Order: sequence, then C-alpha cells, then structure tokens
Amino acid sequence: MAGKQAERRPVALPETETAAARWLRGLRLSGFSLVMMGLLIMAVVVLAPGIRTYADQRQQIESLTIAVEDQQGTVDELKSERERWNDRTYVTTQARDRLSYVLPGDVSFLVINDLALPVAGGTAEPAATPTLQTTNVDWLSSMFASVMTAGLAPEAAK
Repeated sequence: MAGKQAERRPVALPETETAAARWLRGLRLSGFSLVMMGLLIMAVVVLAPGIRTYADQRQQIESLTIAVEDQQGTVDELKSERERWNDRTYVTTQARDRLSYVLPGDVSFLVINDLALPVAGGTAEPAATPTLQTTNVDWLSSMFASVMTAGLAPEAAK
C-alpha cells in the first residue's frame, strides 16, 4: 500500500511567478498604512495648486525684476543727459552745432557741398571754356514792368 500512495502524489505546477509578483504578495497593508497614504494623497491634492501658483509668481517676479533693471538703466542715461543739458557750455555747443548759432563778434562760415567731385579716368578737362557775357539791361525798368504786369493782370477765376 505504501507503494500505491507514492504513485498518487499531486502534480506540482511549474512556478511561473515573477519577483515583482512575489514582492507585491508580500506587502501587508494595515489600517494605519491606509490612513497615512490617504493623508499623503490629500496633502498632494491640497498643496499642488498652491505650489504651482507660487512658482508662477516667482517667475513673474523674476521677469519684472529684469524689466525694472532695464528701465533703471534708461533712467540713469536720461538723468546724465539732463545733467549735460544743465551745463551752459554743453547748451552753447549744441546751439552752435545743431542750429548754427554764433556768439556776438564771431564769424560763421557755412560750407556747402564740400565733397570733391569724382574724376573718371584721370584728369578732368572742362567741357567748354567759359566766356563772360555782358548785357545792357536796365534792371530797374525791367522790375517795374514785371510788377505792373502782375498787378494789372486780370483776376484769376476762383
């Protein structure tokens, strides 16, 4: 009889369980663990919007700080320019350069078109020799005739 029982052994299934499945089966959750996980999830849900708002506000503060620094540089430049304009010598120099003002007793020279003409092919020869012509016109009678013609002209239709 002993031989027959040995023949009737239950057949064992091959073990197909992975290490991860064994680890998960080994976890034992207690009531305290469930309460703590619930509190942790609640904390994440409650604090996440506040943390996001904080990060957004920090980014805005950073960008505004950079803008203030840029504007402070502009303000400093404008203050230095205002100080220059408070200097009488600077104002006089600017009036002379920009507006061509001169002080009493000074002589002013205005050079128009002071650039040399480009010369093509070496030396420039004049196209024609200039000759002076004289005219015998009485400018006073010519001007009087012009004024009288303009004054006696018929009125233009409006």
